[in-house]
Amino acid sequence: MEGHNLTIEGCKRITATDIISVDSFSDKQIVLSYANGRIVVQGSGMKIVNFSKSSGAFSAAGDIYGARYLQKGTSLRQKLFK
Repeated sequence: MEGHNLTIEGCKRITATDIISVDSFSDKQIVLSYANGRIVVQGSGMKIVNFSKSSGAFSAAGDIYGARYLQKGTSLRQKLFK
């Protein structure tokens, strides 16, 4: 794998590459897994347009408010309370 890309076009369409799975989705939130963790996409009226598990291509449309990366591994809480 060369690496993962995420593009948000005009706050109306989001595309991503190297996605492993769609963990959950609703019209307000989509959670995606990729090699290094998860991506949480927030918005409204969101619909998945395309997801190909074999190629890792993903796209969704709607009003996109933002995307947040959650890294794999130890959480902050786990680090604090060893």
